[in-house]
Amino acid sequence: MFVDRVKIHVKAGDGGNGAVAFLREKYRPFGGPAGGDGGKGGDVVLVATSRKHTLYDFKFQAHFRAQSGEHGKGKNQHGKDGEDLIIYVPVGTVVIDEKTGEIICDLVKDGQRCIVAKGGRGGRGNAKFATPTNQAPRYAEKGQKGEEKWLILELKLIAHVGLIGLPNAGKSTLISKLTKARPKIANYPFTTLSPVLGVMEIDEETHIVLADIPGLIEGASQGKGLGHDFLRHIERTKILLHLIDISDMREEDPIKAFEVVNKEMESYSKELLKKPQIVVGTKIDALLDKSYIEFLEREFNNRGYPFVPISAVSGENLDKLKYLIVEKLKELKDEAKV
Repeated sequence: MFVDRVKIHVKAGDGGNGAVAFLREKYRPFGGPAGGDGGKGGDVVLVATSRKHTLYDFKFQAHFRAQSGEHGKGKNQHGKDGEDLIIYVPVGTVVIDEKTGEIICDLVKDGQRCIVAKGGRGGRGNAKFATPTNQAPRYAEKGQKGEEKWLILELKLIAHVGLIGLPNAGKSTLISKLTKARPKIANYPFTTLSPVLGVMEIDEETHIVLADIPGLIEGASQGKGLGHDFLRHIERTKILLHLIDISDMREEDPIKAFEVVNKEMESYSKELLKKPQIVVGTKIDALLDKSYIEFLEREFNNRGYPFVPISAVSGENLDKLKYLIVEKLKELKDEAKV
């Protein structure tokens, strides 16, 4: 089950209390105060791992508590520090403070760590409070409470290329042809109920990650259909493949379909429209009037979008599409260096 948004409660460990103690050893009648300090409470630490791909585990456990520090002891013995609590989350997890809405950290690399709740400091024992005028203090310091907060964990997939389009535009079929991903494919809307990742191998050194985003519909940014839940996954992609059905059996005008999806992305975040898009006309094997392709190519080129007509079934123009994807990513990489 794909889960990309959860709410959890974290509690760091409390610091141990300082001790009030005095030396009572033979031959040392004036040993003085000897209360040790309390140990520090453990931190709650989130660590990104590529071995997890969903936040599903947090559906069953929402409360996490780190170990508290031990109290100080006599003979100047310090209490043991509490162990940190390590929580593993998928790469691409955004951590948000539920109370303030502040983004605490964005875990985008394997092994990246983030302390989300700091353990309390241990209290000082009475040995630390001895002075020339107060040589036998009978008080010690209590340990600090560990931080406690509710967090929102939001997963945003990390992929080079995002596949978008209305339901039945052919996204699942295309990603199954370009990668080894095997999504559910059927002739009805919403066959893809969660994002699907696949890796397109160009050569031994070039691997491009594609994400099939569930079909958007008109009103998706207001919560209709499935698109509202998964629009966030487009945010990390470098480029978008915007698929439109141009077969004779289509139910909606391709240009209108293109505009509907772009409008929903703009309603969600204007930044999404700034991403480079390659318009992909799908199912040309079911198109009788080939001159329609020339019309669409002129239309989208005039709007500033490259247009590639393909057939995922027959494989027509798939190599051309791969080449264009590689070239577009290379352009973006070169621009970033500049």
